[in-house]
Amino acid sequence: MIRVKRIYEAPAADDGYRVLVDRLWPRGVSTARADIDLWLKEVAPSTELRRWFHQDAAAEEELFDAFRARYEDELATNPAVGTLRELVRAHPVVTLLVGARDPELNHGKVLEEYLEHLS
Repeated sequence: MIRVKRIYEAPAADDGYRVLVDRLWPRGVSTARADIDLWLKEVAPSTELRRWFHQDAAAEEELFDAFRARYEDELATNPAVGTLRELVRAHPVVTLLVGARDPELNHGKVLEEYLEHLS
């Protein structure tokens, strides 16, 4: 099972294996508070794609479908996806942690759906 959770939410016992999937460390979160098992920043969107998507916070909802398509294109050739797939096979629950403000319109959700589609 794959879940997506904001890194700013408190860790929970049912989170399973916790993987931070952001390229940048989230502001204001200590390593102790993050309580992560792995920081897999290589699976995050490229810097260019992240900047493009976040260029106008008011337009993120309109841009999300285009962001999803571009990020999925990046994932198709990203070797870090294989690492994440192995973790999903090895653990009953894997929680993908993101620093995004929006719990629905973020790369973690795209990554979750992408991994489930590969299964």
